[in-house]
Amino acid sequence: MAKGDKVGMREVSERAGVAISTVSHVMNGTAPISEEVRERVLDAARDLGYLARRSARASINAVNRALLAVPEDALPDSDVNLVSWTILNALTRDCEARGVRLVPHTLRRDDPVGRVGAEARAARADGIIVINDDRSALLDAIGRSGIPSVLINGEDPNMHIDSVTPGNRFAALKATRLLLDRGHRRVVHLTWSGRKTVERRVDGFLDAFRDRGLPLSDALVIRAEGFEPRHGEAAVKAWLEAHPDREGATALFCAADNLAFGAMRALKQAGLRVPEDLSVMGFDGVALGELHSPPLTTVSVPLEQFGRAALDLLEARAKSGQGPRAAHRLELGCDLVLRESISPPTAQPSQNIE
Repeated sequence: MAKGDKVGMREVSERAGVAISTVSHVMNGTAPISEEVRERVLDAARDLGYLARRSARASINAVNRALLAVPEDALPDSDVNLVSWTILNALTRDCEARGVRLVPHTLRRDDPVGRVGAEARAARADGIIVINDDRSALLDAIGRSGIPSVLINGEDPNMHIDSVTPGNRFAALKATRLLLDRGHRRVVHLTWSGRKTVERRVDGFLDAFRDRGLPLSDALVIRAEGFEPRHGEAAVKAWLEAHPDREGATALFCAADNLAFGAMRALKQAGLRVPEDLSVMGFDGVALGELHSPPLTTVSVPLEQFGRAALDLLEARAKSGQGPRAAHRLELGCDLVLRESISPPTAQPSQNIE
């Protein structure tokens, strides 16, 4: 029998060698069962996939329908939206597994912030899921709606609603430490403005220099107009034109893989090699990084786990009713993926770039 395929208490009882009633008592806590039998039943249920299916079904009573609020710029399916689409696809799969119906809603900057709550009530939604939009006014309005809500890949500074986000600050700290450990002492951080989560990456970048007792004057921050590759390319091109000596930097840490792709294009156009002339690191871990030339070292964000974690928070919030429950901010750990785009510095930058 395939794992999880039409598995019920009968199959668990046969695997564990106990009566069906014993399985029922273990699962529902309706009678005292010896620890040895209990563990045998749980092991069988886990091995057959019954525990996972039972857990997934448990959320249906709390959340049957959720309004999915997504910004306009996250909707187009293209190479520049790989982060958003990875999150959305995984969330869709998790909702299907739990029997949660998603009602899509497009977030537009000029809409009244109270519209999300109104749309959720009109759709008879049990909850609201917001992706990528961490405007304080919007999140405050959603919090006032009284509808269980969760923010994915964003940060609510006022802690009015639950949220799931990468551990941005610590991940950026780890990434910068790696560059420092490789011998880089003057590093550029390429980022953009407008997202609180991205500002946490700037914080982590600077934390690494503070922790090592290195001067912050060697931690250079430049800002692109946005997160797309073309923005990264334009920012690095302008920086190289203004600073032919690269300000002495030997490494470039980008706040998104998209920025890194554009930055590497600009470096190549300037006749510079990666990593021989300048090491480059990204952040996100999108699939294109592995296919790039050279393959991009990056911070891998667990994008496919956001939906599952968000639904767990939403379910808990819905089950808590009107009782007091402080907003939860769940940060997921990130890993470093080492590839060929970084190396120890080979030499100080030349004063003249042809």
